[in-house]
Amino acid sequence: MQIKAIINTAEEGGYWAEVSALEGCITEGDTIEEVINNLKDAIEGWLEVANEINP
Repeated sequence: MQIKAIINTAEEGGYWAEVSALEGCITEGDTIEEVINNLKDAIEGWLEVANEINP
């Protein structure tokens, strides 16, 4: 499965990212690697909750 995410530079340093197809799915990290890992966790968590709500 491919999901498009947008990674932005945070004004205070680091990065933040969002997945526009998954409302409210956002995360942050100090490095690109960290934000990508956090994105994977955020997407998995979002999808798990969505499956619980709409089995």
